[in-house]
Amino acid sequence: MALFGTDGVRGLANGPLTAELALTLAQATAVVLGQGRIAEARKAAGKRLTAVVARDPRVSGEFLSAAVAAGLASSGVDVLDAGVLPTPATAFLIADIDADFGVMISASHNPAPDNGIKIFARGGVKLPDVVEERIEAAMSGPKLQPTGGDVGRVRRFADAEDRYVVHLLASLPHRLTGLRVVLDCAHGAASGVSPETFRDAGAHVTVIGADPDGLNINDGVGSTHLERLAAEVIRTGADVGIAHDGDADRCLAIDADGRMVDGDQIMAILAVAMKSRGALPGDTLVATVMSNLGLHRAMAAHGITLEQTAVGDRYVLERMNEGRFGLGGEQSGHVILSEFATTGDGLLTGLHLCAEMARQRKTLAELASIMTVFPQVLVNVRGVERSRATDADVLAAVSAASAALGDTGRVLLRPSGTELMVRVMVEASDEETAHRVADELAAVVRGDAPAA
Repeated sequence: MALFGTDGVRGLANGPLTAELALTLAQATAVVLGQGRIAEARKAAGKRLTAVVARDPRVSGEFLSAAVAAGLASSGVDVLDAGVLPTPATAFLIADIDADFGVMISASHNPAPDNGIKIFARGGVKLPDVVEERIEAAMSGPKLQPTGGDVGRVRRFADAEDRYVVHLLASLPHRLTGLRVVLDCAHGAASGVSPETFRDAGAHVTVIGADPDGLNINDGVGSTHLERLAAEVIRTGADVGIAHDGDADRCLAIDADGRMVDGDQIMAILAVAMKSRGALPGDTLVATVMSNLGLHRAMAAHGITLEQTAVGDRYVLERMNEGRFGLGGEQSGHVILSEFATTGDGLLTGLHLCAEMARQRKTLAELASIMTVFPQVLVNVRGVERSRATDADVLAAVSAASAALGDTGRVLLRPSGTELMVRVMVEASDEETAHRVADELAAVVRGDAPAA
């Protein structure tokens, strides 16, 4: 089985993800990413390569980041230890100081016992599959073993957080003066930097989920648990709630009435605002096939092209880079503003969403009303081969359901990439219809019912 998943290496810390694996992975990364024209030129000039290393607050991040730093330094790479910072901050800092690469220790929205290792190339960009494959292969090959003055040094990246905050504030089209914001930091990597940045941007800030102890990350808080944030927004009479996940590359929002505003709605708001000020390249938004039909309708109504990709922010990024587009993301809250970031950035997204509220002097509910959210039902049909999604009887059932829904709905069948499972997604004008059609199609996929 491949070591790298859809977003780095992830697993139970001290289970599959050991200190030994982290050290070996870091050594292999130094071998592979230490190649190339720029890296070779630096080494020829007698300079060591430099890597930024950061982590979220999980207790296991302490020994894993130490192992990564040891693997890199023993391979002749100077390490700048940025401590606890969001994943997008790590990506930004790599580009900002022109480091050769960087490593983030985080398992994002996973529970505390898990952890992960994400590797970024020069410029703070995610690695393509082929490079990950080369790193995995290099783990069983010879290592770089410099001696004496050629070994790497490990130093504290003292102004890492300040650099990131200045960058975020400089990106804002409008200050947040007077806006009342509740932040849920998921007891994660944004617990220190997010409240500071929103306050510096002019907002009045209330904070929950910002007391990390190494074990409580994502525990009943953050973007996967919005109930506490909604209650706090209502209790305090705030204008908006902003929720991050453990490594703060996501942003979901809560309006003043306690209703969720998801990634699709956030992208709709930002896309229309960016187009209005001539800041949306190609008047195009990039989203995945799972984005709500309402997003398609809203973008069409505002003269914005919606390009679709496979599920996963890496595929969104690939299409954005190919077309040089400025905005893309996923319903889950991974939103990419490519003028300012090379990956999803929950702080950046939340700041820009709040900036639009302040600039337009509108509530979040008013801004979100540009998009009507269609009820969306997802049924996971387990224990069936992925190829079942393309069998003739299943395709016939999908065609019949799509014809019956017409312009009022949408059907999508998507085989799982990792399990024996086919996902059935149905959107319709009402919840009852969506559930009925999804259940009928799931029965066909299972073979429990004849095709329509």
